[in-house]
Amino acid sequence: MSFAPVYGPGSRALILGSWPSPKSWDMGFYYGHPHNRFWPLLARLTGEALPAREDVAAKRKMILDHGLALWDVLASCTIEGASDASIRDAVPEDIGFLLARAPVEAVFCNGAAAYRLYVRYMQPVSGIGAVRLPSTSPANAAWSLDRLQEAWGAALGPYLGKKEVK
Repeated sequence: MSFAPVYGPGSRALILGSWPSPKSWDMGFYYGHPHNRFWPLLARLTGEALPAREDVAAKRKMILDHGLALWDVLASCTIEGASDASIRDAVPEDIGFLLARAPVEAVFCNGAAAYRLYVRYMQPVSGIGAVRLPSTSPANAAWSLDRLQEAWGAALGPYLGKKEVK
């Protein structure tokens, strides 16, 4: 089984990856590879401080404070290392479970593999079209953090809830 989804009652936008990398498994949370740009990108998009790599609670809080949800398309699979191209025996997560618990209006896929898997396995259930975003993986070196911020910001911007000031 993959990691549990991160969601709350204000989660309007769902960000989906394909499957956790070995570094993520080692850390026990999403986007655990130290060179993956997901968390630095999310910090830029939300205006939050970048959480420490091991600070899972701060990462969860960042997701929830800004109206997001985070999950992977696959519940299980056979994969070689972190190579999405090697995925076999794919078993999707139950998107209906999440949609019954969070008011998700939009789906964003982190890279081509997540998008392809979502369209195949989850979209027929959810009925929600997805936006394919450039991968934050270190393997996607053609995209700088600035370029990722521009693309992700344009797509996610309307859904990023603002943190309440108390």
